[in-house]
Amino acid sequence: MKHEITSYNTKRTLADSLKKAMQIKPFSKISVSEIIRDCGLNRKTFYYHFEDIYALLKWMFEEEALEVVKQFNLLVDYEDAIVFVMDYVEKNDYLKSCAYDSVCREQMKDFFSTNFTNVVTSVINQAESNLNKSIPPDFKKYVAKFYTEALSAMLLDLVSRKDSYDREKAVKYLTSIIRTALTSMQYAEINFNE
Repeated sequence: MKHEITSYNTKRTLADSLKKAMQIKPFSKISVSEIIRDCGLNRKTFYYHFEDIYALLKWMFEEEALEVVKQFNLLVDYEDAIVFVMDYVEKNDYLKSCAYDSVCREQMKDFFSTNFTNVVTSVINQAESNLNKSIPPDFKKYVAKFYTEALSAMLLDLVSRKDSYDREKAVKYLTSIIRTALTSMQYAEINFNE
């Protein structure tokens, strides 16, 4: 158990150094040497825990996803969930560095997709309950994937923007689109069952 805690803490230290570096330069320009120099660990320790810098990035996003999901489970309303994810993006400047690097961008897309799948699925379940309807599982899965991909793409765009955006309007638009789509699901159920 002690070894697992030490290993986790070492990985967290490396991830924190990577985040720090990503705040000042693009991910593709960061080296293992910079990371280990920042956190005071040696190269052997880095490679004991990670195959390369991309494995560290992947681990970091997986850990972030776990934290986001834990916090998200406390949310009830889908508008709160959208605001929560936007807050997360705004608070974590290091994500902007990922927006211009293809491998990093792909990892970030997976990160957003993982988290929004939970958000969208719970929203659909909530709507299903509110409408007192039963939506076919295959359609529910399709709609969840559709909205997850759309919201992930929008968040990636948000992260990569250099100009400002109207956050309040973005939340209003997203919630309106989701609400409209979910309300119309009751009609989709009728069509699928005919």
